[in-house]
Amino acid sequence: MIDGFGRTIDYLRVSVTDRCNFRCVYCMPENGYPVSPKDELLTFEEMARIISIAADMGITKVRLTGGEPLVRKDLPELIRRVREHKSITDLSLTTNGFLLPEMASNLKKAGLDRVNISLDTLRENRFVEIARRGNLQKVLDGLESAIRYDLSPVKINCVLMKGFNDDEAADFARLTIDRPIHVRFIELMPIRWNLDSTDSFESMSALRGESELFQLRVTSDDGMLSDTEMRRRMVSNDVAMARIQNELGPLTPAEITTNGPARSFRLTGAGGTVGFISQISNDLCERCNRLRLTADGQLRPCLMSDGEVDLRGPLRTGATDDDIAALISEVVAHKPERHYLAEGQKVTGRGMSQIGG
Repeated sequence: MIDGFGRTIDYLRVSVTDRCNFRCVYCMPENGYPVSPKDELLTFEEMARIISIAADMGITKVRLTGGEPLVRKDLPELIRRVREHKSITDLSLTTNGFLLPEMASNLKKAGLDRVNISLDTLRENRFVEIARRGNLQKVLDGLESAIRYDLSPVKINCVLMKGFNDDEAADFARLTIDRPIHVRFIELMPIRWNLDSTDSFESMSALRGESELFQLRVTSDDGMLSDTEMRRRMVSNDVAMARIQNELGPLTPAEITTNGPARSFRLTGAGGTVGFISQISNDLCERCNRLRLTADGQLRPCLMSDGEVDLRGPLRTGATDDDIAALISEVVAHKPERHYLAEGQKVTGRGMSQIGG
């Protein structure tokens, strides 16, 4: 599948649930978002059918997301269904890792290739402030389980926040030296970037140059960091890279399987890599190859756009595979060239956990 800007679309992210067992301050309110009634969620049979149709159209990579996908204890069933399609060459999972110790073995047996574990701090007190649920040691145990059961390459996704955990950049990079761990720093990207904005994009960028340290503060009414606060805390990957090199030495370019949008580097003699996904300071839209299927059956061409097409309704009212394929083609045809955050684009429809970030 080729979109209107010449990009090959071969990657589908599938949210299997809009529920999560954490309440990370940049992602969800303290009390969570309203969740969809069960009858509005796609069944695994419906998800597998959509994935199969998409695979026949050229999708080769599938990532299962949420919410937190591992709250679905029956997830290995979906993995087995997807694995049956021979065109799917890469089947991966993004998880907070909390339930991995109990599930890693069954996930691997079902056919899962690899995992990305979201982890923003290696300090227990900070973990409690960010995630507001669970505990750090259980996530670290999940990381070890992923390595033990060869859900590799095992990646850690880390979001740095200015004045709170950005001093841990080198600590995370250090994990890659002796272990086959691939750390990727992802710039803080509030999906509602401009909703409460009274300042220009450029003036908020200037605020990020402040040197003050401050505590992580929830400043919005719904118990999340406000969007202004998130813009203020965004740490560019150039800053993170410089801090790592100042402490641990040079980073040299490296390539790994399933590199995705990250620019990857390796510390001297390291077994793993350090990657940077810079969707704010240097947007990656020109290389975007993905579509997103929400847990309630909406297909989206872009994370940072409210446009979506309903697949659930047609599935349940007798649509043929060709009908569904035509809808998928429509979404590909309307995939935007890039996001327009700098121009003041406002995304209002869903939170990250509801889309499947």
